[in-house]
Amino acid sequence: MVNEGRSLRSLLLGAGLAALLFYAAGFGLNEHLRWRRGPWEVRFEPGTEPRLIVNQPRLGISGVTLSFPGEAAEGPATVVRFETPHQTIPFGSVKYDDLTYLPGVVTLDLFGHEIELLPRTLYVNREAIPWTNANRVVVARKAADERVQRSDR
Repeated sequence: MVNEGRSLRSLLLGAGLAALLFYAAGFGLNEHLRWRRGPWEVRFEPGTEPRLIVNQPRLGISGVTLSFPGEAAEGPATVVRFETPHQTIPFGSVKYDDLTYLPGVVTLDLFGHEIELLPRTLYVNREAIPWTNANRVVVARKAADERVQRSDR
């Protein structure tokens, strides 16, 4: 009887340790998958023609510029790394962010325009624009259906 008690205790202790190791390994893998690509890096440049410069090094996205002619914003140029939810930005507002698995999805409301950063594409006023390095997107002050003009540098 004493040996049965010890073997049951050993079995429970072994199962508990196995569960703990399995949890730790699963947690570590999940954290790696969440952070491996890193956050969106967006430089906000206020002025008489405010602009954003979007970078995401792990996805190979760099120097994508969105400019807003006819608008104005004040303050210093600031880089925002979207790695935690509900961040404040120098101008405009964050409408939505899902940063569970970085870079995630970030939706901004800038001067009445909806700018959405997704790993597969950029959306400006719900119009898909493929990620092209050093691309310049002009977001004009016109009717909603005529707001986006694309040009390469």
